[in-house]
Amino acid sequence: MPSGSTQFRYTQTPSKVLHLRNMPWESTEEELVELCKPFGRVVNTMCNVGANRNQAFVEFADQNQAISMVSYYASSSEPAQVRGKTVYIQYSNRQEITNNKGTGDSSGNVLLVTFEGVQPNDVSIDVIHLVFSAFGFVHKIATFEKAAGFQALIQYTDAPTALEAKNSLDGRSIPRYLLADHVSICHLRITFSAHKDLNIKFQSHRSRDYTNPYLPVNPTAIEGITQPILGSDGMIKEPESNVLLASIENMQYAVGVDVLHTVFSSFGAVQKIAMFEKNGGMQALIQYPDITTAGVAKQALEGHCIYDGGYCT
Repeated sequence: MPSGSTQFRYTQTPSKVLHLRNMPWESTEEELVELCKPFGRVVNTMCNVGANRNQAFVEFADQNQAISMVSYYASSSEPAQVRGKTVYIQYSNRQEITNNKGTGDSSGNVLLVTFEGVQPNDVSIDVIHLVFSAFGFVHKIATFEKAAGFQALIQYTDAPTALEAKNSLDGRSIPRYLLADHVSICHLRITFSAHKDLNIKFQSHRSRDYTNPYLPVNPTAIEGITQPILGSDGMIKEPESNVLLASIENMQYAVGVDVLHTVFSSFGAVQKIAMFEKNGGMQALIQYPDITTAGVAKQALEGHCIYDGGYCT
C-alpha cells in the first residue's frame, strides 16, 4: 500500500456497487468500464456525478467481482488511474445503480420538489438554487403553487445529476439558517418530472434561467422596484429605491455580471444582479439591502466609466 492518504474505506459493508472519486472531468462510460472490466462483468454505470462531475458508480454482476477490484488496489503499489489521475475507490452504500428508475417513477433531468411545512414566500428561489446547485449545475428553476402546496421544477444537465440530488435530498430538510425566522422546518419531497426542458419566459422571483443572462426581466424579478411618482410641481419624480437601473453605454468591452458585481460592491453588499437587453442597449438591475447604499452608489458611479478611455459608461 503506498504511503499518503488512504485510498479506500475498509469499514463499509461490501457491495457489488463501487463508488469512484476524483475521476477526470467529463469521463466516459467506456473509460470506466475499461478500468473495471479486468475484475468482472460490469452491468451498470453512472458517470459525471456530483457538484464537480468527478465521481462515478459502477455495478458488477457479482459482489465478489467488486471485492476483487477493491482488494487488488488496496494491496497494489500502483493506484487506480484514469487519464493519469488517481481514482479513489470504495464500496457504495447502494446495492444497485438505479439510474433508469427512481422510487416508482422514470428518471430524468428535471426534479419535481414539494416544500412541506412552508408558505410560498417562505423559501426564496435563491435558497432553492443554493441547496440544489450543491449537486451540479442547475439550468432552470420554476416555482408554483398546486394542491400539494408550494412546489418547484428544477432542471439539471442530465439524469444522473438529478438522481444524485434526489437521493441526497429527498426526505431531508433545508438547513434552518437558510430559512426565514418564522419558519421552523421545511421538508423536501422529490420525484422526477416528465419535463425535459423548462420554458422560462422571464427572470423573476418565481422562475430563473441560469443559462440565459439576456432573458427579459419581469418587473417582479427583484424586490424593491417602485413606480414613478409625481412631485409637488406635477413633474415625474424619480423614486428612491434599493434597486438601481444601470444603462451601459459605449460598450467596447464585454461587461458581465461579475464585472458589475465588482464595481457596485465597492459601495456595499450587492444582493442581486439581473442583466438584459432593451432597445438595442445593455441594462442591469442591481439590488442593495437598503436605499441609502443604493443612493451612494448611484451618486458615485453615474456618468463614470468602467474602463479607461471612456468605455462602458
